[in-house]
Amino acid sequence: MNNILFFAHLRDAVGRDSVQLDASGKTVAELKQLISDKYEAVNLEHVMTAINEEFASNEEVIHDGDAVAFIPPVSGG
Repeated sequence: MNNILFFAHLRDAVGRDSVQLDASGKTVAELKQLISDKYEAVNLEHVMTAINEEFASNEEVIHDGDAVAFIPPVSGG
């Protein structure tokens, strides 16, 4: 199993700050699609992804026990 973490407006769209899913063997892109299908209000197209607190590309493969975080872009000045 994997702990999937959501931040900012993503947390509001999902209604929780994290969910447990079996993403082992999936790529980040495949997990994004799975989450988008499950939570229609969530758009993960432009978010950063981290696996075990390190940024990851859409091609990165997720392993059992990995923590995956979706971090939306931020703005400020």
